[in-house]
Amino acid sequence: MTIKVNIHEAKTTLSKLIQAAKQGEEVIISRAGMPEVRLVPVEKPDQKPRRRFGGEWAGKVWYAPDYNQVDAEIERDFLESKIFPDGDV
Repeated sequence: MTIKVNIHEAKTTLSKLIQAAKQGEEVIISRAGMPEVRLVPVEKPDQKPRRRFGGEWAGKVWYAPDYNQVDAEIERDFLESKIFPDGDV
């Protein structure tokens, strides 16, 4: 089914027209009796695309699987450092 409305009617019933378009209805908005636009829902991707390195860094940067693991001795030395005498990091 096709829903045809003029711009004034579209302004006053926009929420209903959006809902109809999302449910598969064809919604045509006209000006002075001439079709101007078709209201269609946006297709959402199933998932966000993964971010990839681009440009000059493409293929040059990688993370080791344990990149965020800190050795206990190194962590202790860091926290007891005179750089941070109050232990505030």
